[in-house]
Amino acid sequence: MRISRRVRFESTQLVAPHQLSVMARLEDRALTPRELAGIECVSPPSMTRTVSGLVERGLVARQDDPLDGRQVFLSLTAFGLLTLKETRRKRDAWMASRLRGISAEEREVLVRATEILTRLASE
Repeated sequence: MRISRRVRFESTQLVAPHQLSVMARLEDRALTPRELAGIECVSPPSMTRTVSGLVERGLVARQDDPLDGRQVFLSLTAFGLLTLKETRRKRDAWMASRLRGISAEEREVLVRATEILTRLASE
C-alpha cells in the first residue's frame, strides 16, 4: 500500500489521485456519473463533485443522452487524454528510476512477488 500511495503522490501533480482514477475509467468508454460512482465505490454526490472539478478544468466533457434527457454521459476530452497519458508517463519514469537501483536478484524477487500478488488479487 505504501508503494501504491507513493506512486500516486509522485505522479499526480496534474490531477488528484481520485480524479486520475475517474479519468482512467473514462479512457475506453463514456460512463454515467452513477456508473462511475459504483465503480469507484463512492456516493453519487461525491462523484458529482469530482466530475464537476474535471469538467471545469476541461479534462472531462458532459454529453446528454439522446434517448433520455435526464441522463448524462461523461467522456475524456482530448486534453483529458493527454493529461492522463502524461501522468502515466511521469509515474512510469518515477518507478523506472527506482528500479534501476536494484540488483538482478531483487528484480527476480519482484517479478515473482508480482505473480503471487496478482493471483491473490484475482481469487
